[in-house]
Amino acid sequence: MDKASFIDSLNLYNPSDQKEKGYKDQFLELLKIHNCYTRDSLKAHFTASAWVTTPEYDKVLLLHHTKLNRWLQPGGHADGDPDLLAVAQKELLEETGVEATISGETFFDIDIHTIPEHKSVPEHQHFDVRYHFIVEEKTTIQQNEESRDIKWFKIDKVAEVTGGEDSILRMITKTRSKQKA
Repeated sequence: MDKASFIDSLNLYNPSDQKEKGYKDQFLELLKIHNCYTRDSLKAHFTASAWVTTPEYDKVLLLHHTKLNRWLQPGGHADGDPDLLAVAQKELLEETGVEATISGETFFDIDIHTIPEHKSVPEHQHFDVRYHFIVEEKTTIQQNEESRDIKWFKIDKVAEVTGGEDSILRMITKTRSKQKA
């Protein structure tokens, strides 16, 4: 997806709450910056991640991120690639060994979160586009050096292991609505 298509998708996106609505407006502003897909944009740049569930939507695949020391969904920097779906798929493959296709027609969630200063990289914001992928639990997963562990969690335990962060709670709510559909 190129920048123009992403803008079109954002304009059509229906945020699930006021916080996400504010994120949508900020995403559209960041897209006006020429290097918004690269880490050269020191204050904020785009990332993409993979919210991976079982087909029954009852479990979520998370990794324990080494640098951040937290359970998170797989994901990473766009590094200049405006095709954020491809970035999410690449990060999912690199971080878990899992190849998957998107569930649905577009992104699943958007979020802005602050990344603390680390070594020579100043504190900055990740404008994260989250895509939902469905994977069988029995799929072989492989851990890489960016994580301490990877495992499936029952959806009812995800809030607890991730610290109850708003963006994770929002994705849990969205996943549960799929269970009921």
